Amino acid sequence: MKKKMKLGLSMRYLGYHLGSWRHPEVLPDGSSVFECFLDVVKTAENAKFDMVFLADGIGIRSNDEPRGSLARSRQNVELEPLTLLSALAPLTKNIGLVATASTTYNEPYHIARKYGSIDQISGGRAGWNIVTSWSDQEAWNFNRSEHLNYETRYERAEEFVDVVTGLWDSWDADSFVHDKNSGIFYDEEKMHVLGHVGKHFSVRGPLSVRRSPQGRPILVQAGTSEIGQRIAAQHSDVVFAAKQDLEDAQKYYSSVKSRMRDFGRHADDLLIMVGLTAIVGRTRQEAQDKLHQLESLIDPLVGLSLLYRSFGDLSHLPLDGPVPLPREGHAGLQSSARLYYDLAQKNGWSIRQLYKKIGMAQEHKTVVGTAEDVVDEMEAWVEAGAADGFNVTPTHLPHGINDFVEFVVPELRRRGRFRTEYEGRTLRENLGVPTPASRYA
Repeated sequence: MKKKMKLGLSMRYLGYHLGSWRHPEVLPDGSSVFECFLDVVKTAENAKFDMVFLADGIGIRSNDEPRGSLARSRQNVELEPLTLLSALAPLTKNIGLVATASTTYNEPYHIARKYGSIDQISGGRAGWNIVTSWSDQEAWNFNRSEHLNYETRYERAEEFVDVVTGLWDSWDADSFVHDKNSGIFYDEEKMHVLGHVGKHFSVRGPLSVRRSPQGRPILVQAGTSEIGQRIAAQHSDVVFAAKQDLEDAQKYYSSVKSRMRDFGRHADDLLIMVGLTAIVGRTRQEAQDKLHQLESLIDPLVGLSLLYRSFGDLSHLPLDGPVPLPREGHAGLQSSARLYYDLAQKNGWSIRQLYKKIGMAQEHKTVVGTAEDVVDEMEAWVEAGAADGFNVTPTHLPHGINDFVEFVVPELRRRGRFRTEYEGRTLRENLGVPTPASRYA
């Protein structure tokens, strides 16, 4: 029996392409318009996607480097993710609602309570994408002159996740008896006080939200570092992986899953979903035409700003010249910088070619062609042990998801690779990942 794939839709900025707002079919201020998000979420839900996904940063993480680039970028105003998911929850029925929240500039109790509440509102469809914040711009919004160092951020994140999952276990599923005759509201034996005291946090508990309809909200993680992989292996239900090379993806897949037995977990308890940008047409030529149109929308200054954080200012170099080595001492984006440089070296790309390729889908895999071409590639990655599914990262919305649903989803179903109906009501049921036992069980 063929393995069915899991599908998510990432919908930040209404498209991952740097020039998406300039596309003639796109509403340029759509990232602040609720109806735009509702439209794409409904499209994904009608196609039986597992979840929608909102990346986030808690600040405008771009400087005007090189000069003039900031005013040309669409990465500025947007809707706060948890507020947006709360609005989407009652207008959807089955699709999972996953959003990013930082462990660097939040407190565990806040995160546990907010996601626990969205999980109640949605009937068990919430998920938290765990990230650490890396930019000085975010630090400046939270009483810091610079962001925390790499080691501290991840050390804090590891303890943060442990506290949040502990708070989600504050109440057993059958804690609340609501016995009007006896006057007993909850069973005292089924309420648990966390009493956490650690290096970064002291949190008593219990959480003032009852236990999740799905046991606990889904945990999503994207870290490639050693500690990031350890957090994923111990706690996560889904990993959102940015991989472009099959062999690299296979190694990462194996690395994360092999760590799970150290925490008493089975490899199938965690799904690895690779970011995928599909530019699809009825013919390969039509897909190529769409690609060329999108490439023409990237302003050179915006392209250079994308590379600035990894390489420094390249505006004095010829755009059609070679890509230099990444600048040293910039731990916040060290993995991205190395990835970009290696891609440029492997493919012989110039600076202009590199920012066009990255600007198409950031760090995610891109496939250009017919539905058959896209699904061939998706199948190859799943069969090779590189992915359990894909988080679709469209170039521009709603058109990118509309094309995917019109062309790719039917081909996946024709090959027996994707569902025709949801298996359950909660996100955990539809993903097919187990409910973690309460630490008090």
